Amino acid sequence: MKYIDEYRDGGLAQALARTIAAEADPARTYHLMEFCGGHTHAISRYGLEDILPANVRMVHGPGCPVCVLPVGRIDAAIYLARQPGVILCTYGDMLRVPGSKRLSLLKAKAEGCDIRMVYSTMDALKLAQDNPDRQVVFFAIGFETTTPPTAVALKQAQALNLKNFFVFCNHVLTPSAIAQILDSPEVRVLGTVKLDGFIGPAHVSTIIGSAPYEYFAEEYQRPVVIAGFEPLDVLQAVLMLVRQVNQGRFEVENEFARAVTRDGNSKAKALVAEVFELRKSFEWRGLGRVPYSGLRIKAEFARFDAERHWDVPQDSPPDNKACECGAILRGVKKPTDCKLFGTVCTPENPMGSCMVSAEGACAAHWTYGRFRDIKAAPDSKVDP
Repeated sequence: MKYIDEYRDGGLAQALARTIAAEADPARTYHLMEFCGGHTHAISRYGLEDILPANVRMVHGPGCPVCVLPVGRIDAAIYLARQPGVILCTYGDMLRVPGSKRLSLLKAKAEGCDIRMVYSTMDALKLAQDNPDRQVVFFAIGFETTTPPTAVALKQAQALNLKNFFVFCNHVLTPSAIAQILDSPEVRVLGTVKLDGFIGPAHVSTIIGSAPYEYFAEEYQRPVVIAGFEPLDVLQAVLMLVRQVNQGRFEVENEFARAVTRDGNSKAKALVAEVFELRKSFEWRGLGRVPYSGLRIKAEFARFDAERHWDVPQDSPPDNKACECGAILRGVKKPTDCKLFGTVCTPENPMGSCMVSAEGACAAHWTYGRFRDIKAAPDSKVDP
């Protein structure tokens, strides 16, 4: 298939892996964080860690928007779903994420709440048009990629003068999370998380461009290579990062030039700026409260804001104590470090969000059998 098979060529992948092995300095170890969940799944799906040299280590980051949403926001969505006359709708992954006491939206639906899965913001808008006697709340989540569609829905609701459409906004920003990780004690003080470079997110970068990452390269002296999701994209990005580290360079390079530009999508960014503004802080699972990392609906669209219409709880209940999802999202641990992984916690019975989402690290390890490597070779480089 054109533009797909070319990026999944096994021979080229092996050649890239050999080049990486030849250029990686055997006297050092390279710790490279893939921020995006799409990259995490590509690495697991195609077994890329298996063909990389042992001193090139991939570190999973908080690049899964479903995973990083804290328990309190799940509880808040369930609170909204329980309000009289409300239809709450959201994307499929969100339905199974456990909130407090392991209550999920799916379980709340089983208890009688009207909770529906939608494929797009336009589906949610149509629900409001088709049910004028009900209040439809769209549980909006995601990074910069899914924010413009929510902005479009809000503008459309305004144009249609809908009185029964609301958005529970949980959109968050990628650069703020990267800064939080680089400023964390585990990276700066304790050194328990070693990071030599980043594989920058693909879809997010099509919106915001490559320019926002220049700050990290300059301020934190960490190279960033934006990469596509195919296996050859990821391997090429690893090679580019290894070369930067070897040469002592700290630059932003764009491997995904077929889709990403320096300035990104100006129309999408303008639309987001028209509808949303920054929150002073927003809580992330595993990262805590991150300054200026979340968006809220501007006053001009306040009548569509679920948090203004209802007294939505702003609690911050703790995660399941046995679940290591927070540590996995910070890069401190791998899925197989969690005692629940593959035993109590499976896709059919998720204990944390990392096992639920299609972009979660635990789901990737389970789906593509990475955990079997640990059982077969406990001293392997996959889980040092």
